[in-house]
Amino acid sequence: MTENRRMQKDRQMAAPWKNKAIPLVFILTLVWGTNWPLFAIAVREVSVWTFRAVSLIGAGLTLLAFARFRGESLRIPRAHWGTVVSASLAYLVVWNIASTYSAILIPSGQAAILGFTMPLWAALIAWAFLGQRPGRRVLMALAIGGLGVALLIVNGIDAYAKAPLGFGLGLLAGLGWAVGTLILKRRPVPAPALVLTGWQLLVAALPMVAGAVAFGTGEWFMPSATTILVIAYITFVPMAIGNAAWFSIVGMLPANIAGLSSVMVPVVAMVAGALVHQEPLGLVQWASMLCCGIGLGLALSQPPPASNR
Repeated sequence: MTENRRMQKDRQMAAPWKNKAIPLVFILTLVWGTNWPLFAIAVREVSVWTFRAVSLIGAGLTLLAFARFRGESLRIPRAHWGTVVSASLAYLVVWNIASTYSAILIPSGQAAILGFTMPLWAALIAWAFLGQRPGRRVLMALAIGGLGVALLIVNGIDAYAKAPLGFGLGLLAGLGWAVGTLILKRRPVPAPALVLTGWQLLVAALPMVAGAVAFGTGEWFMPSATTILVIAYITFVPMAIGNAAWFSIVGMLPANIAGLSSVMVPVVAMVAGALVHQEPLGLVQWASMLCCGIGLGLALSQPPPASNR
């Protein structure tokens, strides 16, 4: 009887969590998944560093302006700026540069798969350093989601052999993202999600601007309308809306489940890559999508542990 009461209480406490998290996961999957095939288009005329500097600054200022419009304070306590800077460097700087170069060197869908090994890295690091031992359901979700990713990795082995740097950068992107997420989980910053996201984007923009100056052409010119539209879309939709959704998810979920919430993004990236760049989309890709969907369902059906309620 006691066990039944406990299970009923868990379901009641999990309901508000699911109601908030699931819409954000849907938004995240859609806007980040459609983002990957656009990277190669965005950097046809400008350097990767210039592209990322523009998108980070634009997204950061947009989110802070919107937060101010909503009446939220833009102040972050001085004691937490070290966390903001370190998380921004680990996630936003490493991720944005490594993932973009990876998507240029190998098919964008395959680059997305490698970057979204992040849940595996996050679960391992959280277990080793934060004591967040995954439960049975999360382990099953990791295993099934990992199988989906593994299917695509094996299927794309020829692309990796031709461009090993793209393979390595894809994995580095996922690792940097995991480390940045866990930094925020270990030392939460007492600030609204929009404010925290905006400042992190602007902090990450600083090394991007330096890179744009160092590695850009050094010549001022007006890019084509296509390039401007693609960079504008990436700035205001995947970068601004997507990152705001992501940091909201990080704030409400344990690190290992938050990481799993993104497992469907490479699935959407594969479909988008097939539509935009005619990248492969066959039986293996569909089997991977099924595995990723099952893994995500298992992760989101588990109530958060007591420390996160």
